[in-house]
Amino acid sequence: MTDVSPDRPHAGAATWAGFAAMCLGMFMAILDIQVVVTSLAVIEKALAIGADRMSWIQTAYLIAEIIAIPLTGLFIRALGLKRTFIIALSVFTLASIACAFSFDFTSLIAARVIQGFAGGVLIPLVFAAVFLLFPKSSEALATTIAGMVAVLAPTLGPVVGGWITETTSWHWLFLINVVPGIIALFVAARSFAPETRDISHFKRLDWLSLACLALGLAAFEIALKHAPDDGWLSGTVLGLLAATVILAVFFIRRTLTHDNRIVDISLLRRRNFAAGCVLSFALGAALFGMVYLMPVFLSFVRGHGPLRIGEIMLVTGAAQLLMAPIAVQLEKRVDARLLTVAGFLVFALGLALSMNETTDTDYYEMFWPQVIRGASVMLCLLAPTHIALSQLAPSEIGDGSSLFNMMRNLGGAIGISLIDTVMFTRGPEHADMLTEKLKAGDPATLELFGLTPADVEGGLDSMRLMDLLPDLEKQSLVMAINDAWMLLALITVVGLVALCFVRRVDNSTGPRSGLH
Repeated sequence: MTDVSPDRPHAGAATWAGFAAMCLGMFMAILDIQVVVTSLAVIEKALAIGADRMSWIQTAYLIAEIIAIPLTGLFIRALGLKRTFIIALSVFTLASIACAFSFDFTSLIAARVIQGFAGGVLIPLVFAAVFLLFPKSSEALATTIAGMVAVLAPTLGPVVGGWITETTSWHWLFLINVVPGIIALFVAARSFAPETRDISHFKRLDWLSLACLALGLAAFEIALKHAPDDGWLSGTVLGLLAATVILAVFFIRRTLTHDNRIVDISLLRRRNFAAGCVLSFALGAALFGMVYLMPVFLSFVRGHGPLRIGEIMLVTGAAQLLMAPIAVQLEKRVDARLLTVAGFLVFALGLALSMNETTDTDYYEMFWPQVIRGASVMLCLLAPTHIALSQLAPSEIGDGSSLFNMMRNLGGAIGISLIDTVMFTRGPEHADMLTEKLKAGDPATLELFGLTPADVEGGLDSMRLMDLLPDLEKQSLVMAINDAWMLLALITVVGLVALCFVRRVDNSTGPRSGLH
């Protein structure tokens, strides 16, 4: 077990206020991804962006974010928690203003890269703060608050983005960050005590390792973006994945031997931390995938607008809020391994209950699966966080939080890419299968399309099939989406294998900071 410093005294109101400000900053960074996706078409039209380049509005943000996440530990060591937060949130707020006043594709993408990088720092910073600012007695509550913010933002994103799209202009998708940003900056500046800093970390920085990290993560993200369209075995995707592997190997070898590491990947040698990262990866794939699948279904199958989609998805957020105080109490009394098993299995059940959706599925059919997923996701986040980070020394928390959060985001990126692959490949396969069954007069398939055996007695000619094409495409999409739900449920269950390598975590021990 890692040696830790003595427990901190009771966290006062100023500490909680500063932590709340940090949570607000993280909420804005995560929310920004979801609110923008609801209005990509509007932005495309306003700035005359070609449809083939529209997805880069999101991709640029995500690539910059995932590059920044593992650097957060370095920033904390060099600048301290308070300065890192204030600088990152200031940059994020200014970049949001730049996004709102973008005049073409290039200016928007440049602003999104800066915004994404700053947002990527804000996310792991909060989870590091849980173990650097609070005594053991307050860790469960602080972790739950941070976890609730992390999972509520994607849930609330569609309804916030939909409301903005329908009531104001696209500029406000970015300008909504300004006032909360200023408030969070003011509270943080007044709440946190002065810290020591050591900017020599930057002077001794291994810039070659940093370049490998940035280029490797960027290549991987771009490969994931192109894989569903071009195919995983296409030359472009294979080339990008090969570059990712080469850069990753070089980065790992150099990082393990360099004195001033960008991020301490040697932490992955710790069984509990490595297992926690695997669990974080699986949760990211399922959580981000879930938030991605529901709008796809509700938009393309049910034909709902952004605001209605957000209203339906609020059920998950409400269940999370109701479960939060229960999760806090359970975390204090129950072995983190048991909580993880319970949370992941129930979450997998909630995902599996969506595997039988039809073209008529809507709010009421989605209600209980959302409740089950929302009620369990807090345990899925809280317990693995405790497993991964609770036994790290204060000096290791920054790097540990960065790696832990990066794994969740990587899981999300891969999960969404796999979902797209399933829909692109399984959709046409289901369409072909349905067509053959229609031609053969299969009773169940005929009923699915509102037909009777008498309607196809003379066979289905090409004209009749053309008439059925819209329904055929919709039915095949629903079946492909059901396959994607099954995939997410399997990923969640398989992620539990990591628990086989976890040693028991004593609820009475944990990391402590020497920050004052």
